[in-house]
Amino acid sequence: MSPANIHALSAHRQQIRFCTHCGNEVLRRAPPGDSRERATCSACGVIHYENPKLVVGCIPVWEGKVLLCRRAIEPRYGFWTLPAGFMENGESTAEGAARETVEEAGARVHDLQAFALIDVPYVHQVHLYFIAKLTDLDFSSGEESLETRLYAENEIPWDDLSFRTVIETLKHFFADRARGAFGFHRETLAYPPRP
Repeated sequence: MSPANIHALSAHRQQIRFCTHCGNEVLRRAPPGDSRERATCSACGVIHYENPKLVVGCIPVWEGKVLLCRRAIEPRYGFWTLPAGFMENGESTAEGAARETVEEAGARVHDLQAFALIDVPYVHQVHLYFIAKLTDLDFSSGEESLETRLYAENEIPWDDLSFRTVIETLKHFFADRARGAFGFHRETLAYPPRP
């Protein structure tokens, strides 16, 4: 995908059309002292900043196996994923990752260690995954999951994984485990996957 197409995709995803303060239409213009166009209210002048969303999740581990969830929602219904979702206000990244693991997999985790930070600018997201230990084997599908299952490395359904961020995170995890030391990984997925 060309940079121009990515810019068009990015612009298409912008959602703010009306002011959340007074309800009037917003215009796209650069406010004084700013170099970027912002959603600015045509009536009251409030500037609405549109910033990337933070997705937080876990690589839940039990005796060398990783817990995956099969998605019960779009996008990527029926594909396998790590438990993850959008961070909520008032929680830390680790708290959000642990909450998402409970919501999607019914699993409790502890000893969270930041592991992978992946920028996904074409969808305005940043994904942060933690390695975490499962507290016990009491897990089950949440509302957003069809099923949950522990996978050994040789069992991972690579062709049925939901998102590139999940694939890259798991690749880093298994490579680090083979080396005997876990590091922190940072990367950018600059372009959408090809259809």
